[in-house]
Amino acid sequence: MSLERVDQLDYMADDREVTDSADEFEGEFYNEETNLDDYDMLRNLVWATSKHDVYMISNYSLMHWSSISRNLSEVINFSGHITPTEKHAGSLLEGLTQTQISTMAVKNRFVVAGGFQGELICKSLDKPGVSFCARTTYEDNAITNAIEIYESVSGGPRFMASNNDCGVREYDMEKFQQMNHFRFPWPVNHTSMSPDSKLFTVVGDDLNGLLVDSRNGKTVASIAGHLDYSFASAWHPDGRTFATGNQDKTCRIWDLRNLSSSMAILKGNMGAARSIRFSSDGRFLVVAEPADFVHIYSTESDYKKRQEIDIFGEISGVSLSPDDESLYIGIWDRTYASLLEYHRRRSCRYFDVFT
Repeated sequence: MSLERVDQLDYMADDREVTDSADEFEGEFYNEETNLDDYDMLRNLVWATSKHDVYMISNYSLMHWSSISRNLSEVINFSGHITPTEKHAGSLLEGLTQTQISTMAVKNRFVVAGGFQGELICKSLDKPGVSFCARTTYEDNAITNAIEIYESVSGGPRFMASNNDCGVREYDMEKFQQMNHFRFPWPVNHTSMSPDSKLFTVVGDDLNGLLVDSRNGKTVASIAGHLDYSFASAWHPDGRTFATGNQDKTCRIWDLRNLSSSMAILKGNMGAARSIRFSSDGRFLVVAEPADFVHIYSTESDYKKRQEIDIFGEISGVSLSPDDESLYIGIWDRTYASLLEYHRRRSCRYFDVFT
């Protein structure tokens, strides 16, 4: 498909190397050997904290890349034995060994990583060592599928972990205490908190998604329309609109004011909508398939205009920088893991009057 030449949609890559796809998208940087056995679970292993700083999982390491200094550094190595440097109730003081990371989130100078055996590892990026280690469950089917960091209704920082054991657990991030444990009838693949922190979406191994009251865990609405299991969800900054990504190869857009049907159905090319991100200004929606394709939709055009990034490889995550100026895409490969960086293109149309 041809790329929409629209100001809101145009992202261009770092111009160090030209790719084969289109001249708007140039440059690939950072290659590193990786070895993630269950690549089917790759969804949210890339997080940008500024237009120049991005964190990613490579092999058994959490890495930080600075596009300004061109410096790649290791933040945590999960292959060995990790013990917490702080004492908190519920923390495993004996630590964790050889943790394979399945998902993570980075926000407000904190990183929370989840493992394939229900592990949780929390670290402040401003302090040495690890603050908190835990196992959410010792059940066999314990994969931590998603983590979200957010501000609670009361204003305190919290994070939520979604697990394959049908549980969603909410933790306080000051003392790392479990505040709530919500249980659902099916494995939870993703949760997303609304901007006002009053509702959160729950999607997983069921055709329908749920809207849940964050204060008591009670379901306030069911979302019907998808034809398969869902893997991703995200809220628009307006607090009324949210998106769900499904294995039926669609991303559906929903409006709280009318949940009887989705307001838009965005179709992928090859696979499920695995990772979804709204931009902080609400003008874009980024949807990543499991491999090869990332789509950027214009919300202002009612999702009718899109830009398609055609790449090659399994996608380990996508992340917009907080200012929406940079887009990072992680590529998984058994031999080479890559990170693609795109910059937002702004066309100055007022120059057209001089041509």
